[in-house]
Amino acid sequence: MELVLGEEKQEIEKRDFDLIIIGAGAAGLSAAVYATRAGLSNVVIDGSIAGGLTLEAPLVENYLGFAEIPGTELAKEFLEHARNYTKIIDNNRVISIKKDSGYVLQTEKGEFRSKAILFATGTKHKHLGIPGEHEYFGKGVSYCSTCDGWLFKNKKVLVIGGGNSGAIAAISMKNIVTQVKIFEFMPKYMCEDAYVKQINSMGIDYKRNVQVTEIKGEGKLVKTVKFKDRATGQEFEENFDGVFIYVGLAPQSELAKSIGVEVTERGYIKTDRSCRTNVERVYAAGDVAGSFAQIVVAASDGAIAADSCYRDLYLK
Repeated sequence: MELVLGEEKQEIEKRDFDLIIIGAGAAGLSAAVYATRAGLSNVVIDGSIAGGLTLEAPLVENYLGFAEIPGTELAKEFLEHARNYTKIIDNNRVISIKKDSGYVLQTEKGEFRSKAILFATGTKHKHLGIPGEHEYFGKGVSYCSTCDGWLFKNKKVLVIGGGNSGAIAAISMKNIVTQVKIFEFMPKYMCEDAYVKQINSMGIDYKRNVQVTEIKGEGKLVKTVKFKDRATGQEFEENFDGVFIYVGLAPQSELAKSIGVEVTERGYIKTDRSCRTNVERVYAAGDVAGSFAQIVVAASDGAIAADSCYRDLYLK
């Protein structure tokens, strides 16, 4: 993580921009590069560590130009590139947005103003909502194998959720931990066939049609997981030292909704093909807009949104 920190320590001199980009993942950083090259003054603000969910990818194998690259390294490349063009202020949560002649953003580091806003806020991990999940977060429960997998060296871990993210997490930890298992709620493999082949060749136990009902421990650390076979209803309990939860993602669209931006039933921001929303000079790009959840698509969306903003501000 040290590779991508530090920008927030710089002094904030300018607070009035053509465009404020909220979110420093692939979409937001790509937008910043294109916006600057188009002549738009801009800043990127993120409530967490700059880099987005790319940071959490153990290994990226489908981003054009890189046969394989750790997510942390790809995020570092994105950040170094974008910082040549604009300022990135991370660990600075946007508290509220108001509209006057433009937009006024209240953040943890003061007020910022802009003519336009781009939401590149991405998604956040969904929770199971079962007993023990919250209690043992950071005590054996994690949502990021890249961040925490190494803590379980030579231990036994469970990945809950067998989609692509869960499969990748299990594969990446196979050579770190003593044993890794995957529990999938659905009665079939939910990851791509390429990952199914890797899982089988590596001897990873992928149990389907399983519902986890409780995570148990002794106050300080996870000890066991309760689950049941959905077909028979039979209940089981098994020892695990760590639990990694990969049961989907939810869009971070609350700020956008607060200024009247329309969202879908699932909470994703509605946009047209040019990444415009229903609110004037407000755009959305990447995962928060319900795009195909891939880094390359988020980067493309960011470029399109920046171009739309430039056209709306200076070519109309």
